[in-house]
Amino acid sequence: MRQTLHTAVLVVGGGTGGVAAALTAARMGVQTVLVSETPWLGGMLTSAGVAAPDGNELMAWQTGLWGEFLRAIAHRQPGGLDHAWVSFFTFEPKVAADLLAEWVKATPNLAWMVGEVPQAVLRQGDRVGGVEFTTLTIHAQITIDATELGDLLALGEIPHRWGWEWQADTQEPSAPPAPTPLTETYPVQAPTWVVVLQDYGEGATAPEIPPSPLWDERKFDGAWAGYEPRHFLNYGRLPGNRFMLNWPHQGNDYGVGLQRLVGSAQEREAFCQEARWHAQDFARYIQRHFGRRYGLAADTFPRFPGQLGGGAYALHPYYRESRRLIGLTTIQEQDILPSAPPPIDAQGHYTGIAIGNYPNDHHYPGMELPLMPKSIRWGGRWTGTPFVIPYTALIPQTVEGFLVAEKNISVTHIANGATRLQPLVMGIGQGAGWLAATAIRQGKSVHQLAGTLDLMPLIQQCRQAIFPFFNLPPQHPEWERWQLRALQTFDPSLAQPSAVAIAQPTPMTKSVGMQTVRGEFLNLGEQAYQLRTDQQSWPLVTLHPTVNDRLQTYRSGQWITVTGFINPYAPWIRVEHIA
Repeated sequence: MRQTLHTAVLVVGGGTGGVAAALTAARMGVQTVLVSETPWLGGMLTSAGVAAPDGNELMAWQTGLWGEFLRAIAHRQPGGLDHAWVSFFTFEPKVAADLLAEWVKATPNLAWMVGEVPQAVLRQGDRVGGVEFTTLTIHAQITIDATELGDLLALGEIPHRWGWEWQADTQEPSAPPAPTPLTETYPVQAPTWVVVLQDYGEGATAPEIPPSPLWDERKFDGAWAGYEPRHFLNYGRLPGNRFMLNWPHQGNDYGVGLQRLVGSAQEREAFCQEARWHAQDFARYIQRHFGRRYGLAADTFPRFPGQLGGGAYALHPYYRESRRLIGLTTIQEQDILPSAPPPIDAQGHYTGIAIGNYPNDHHYPGMELPLMPKSIRWGGRWTGTPFVIPYTALIPQTVEGFLVAEKNISVTHIANGATRLQPLVMGIGQGAGWLAATAIRQGKSVHQLAGTLDLMPLIQQCRQAIFPFFNLPPQHPEWERWQLRALQTFDPSLAQPSAVAIAQPTPMTKSVGMQTVRGEFLNLGEQAYQLRTDQQSWPLVTLHPTVNDRLQTYRSGQWITVTGFINPYAPWIRVEHIA
């Protein structure tokens, strides 16, 4: 017998954005239902296996739910988070999945349902009223699509995009003027089926990884060209001597027949099976070249009936791109570049709800797409320049009762390369949940809110930064005052709010795992620092604005004492304090 439920907010999809949306709406006191296909919440961060988040690494961008997640996962992950060189934060997927499940289960006003797949969107005219699932129907005042591929957009016939835009339509500097072999081969970016390897130890012999039906080792030749093999593996090193494989160069990105992802269920399953086999073959290739010391980390992911993944293999692919909403605002490449103006609506109101900073990164196996640079040297390393997501990119142009909260926001194919990352998607999900709850509490539609929305509670209640101050981390005693001041005195000509100077430094918080090291400081060039001790020289990097400022004042030959986290696999010292 089919069950029928009613709720204020329905979130479909238990991934990074969906969990954030559901938690936020429920924490605001609004009855919320979260529906996920598997018992593992977190999507990209957990069930897709990309437990090495990219972007929003600087302390100034560790706000809202993303900052809350980082602090919680650092506290409960044995051995801390400093293991890899692709990310400052790597963790066991299960630790993060357990954390998110605990949050959801402990949140009042939030019901979580598992094992349901959306079959139809309930729509009357231009209003969405809920979703019909495999065994139940849920009616909702506001429905949020947080699926990995924007499935509700298709089921509800809500206007959306899939694929490329041409330069004449968007004026994006990196967009192609017309179809090319690359755009024909890859309508969207290639997904990756993550697989995790285990170092069984010196002298150990791991079980042999068998070949898949697609086995051809030549397709991986040159995968780690230019890298020492152990350094290549440490790219995605996880706790417990494990290695996340999410490698773009002749690695486990898979982009054959991508159109199948938006075809029939059978076509999508066929693609996923091939992507899963491709990952298996990449793991086998590594084992054959590095030796049987390395094998599958067979207890990384749970096994669920009917799933292609499990064991060492993620539960589903890491989708970099999905169907994309046609919203009130479409984010273009111009909006993510360093010279981008702040997001405002037609009335001049600020519309930013989440900050991202990842460089624009696209994946097309065997092909390259030149992109406009958006990186800077900061804290002793390269990082991306910040940009802001407007809430109008989450709202359809005409359809009521509906929001998006994942990679399916209103964004061009080109700009998606910077907006698709886990921390920013968590911020987008938080913004979607906050929007939905605000509309419910005020008795308005989301479209009625647009143009009149007060963003102050997003700063005060959700602790979400909406202005990108490089030098203003959330621990700073002036953080809220400066965020509110920028909002209340907003000037459309203010293109670089990060230029505002914050005089008072942020106090250092002592954390488990910090070590203190003294040595000779070496300035090797612009934002390139080392600390030479009797044993070795350590590159110095930091996420802390005060430390970043201090490092620029020292001259080579000075002796300094630093406190921070030593990562021998990157290698570097992530400095939190300088004596």
